[in-house]
Amino acid sequence: MPKLKTKSGAKKRFRLTAKGKVRMNQSGKRHGMIKRTNKQIRNQRGTAVMQESDAKTVRKFIPYA
Repeated sequence: MPKLKTKSGAKKRFRLTAKGKVRMNQSGKRHGMIKRTNKQIRNQRGTAVMQESDAKTVRKFIPYA
């Protein structure tokens, strides 16, 4: 059976942790920072762990990660 291809969009957006959880960039940081509070901007730095219900879908797109 041939190898499965990884979805290139998912490859750029998500990473798997050692335990198989999906890490993603925080949302809400593209534009409109002037409307956000400083606390909100500070808390959205870095990455976050995705909810398990959404992570199941993403794992299908990253078969060998």
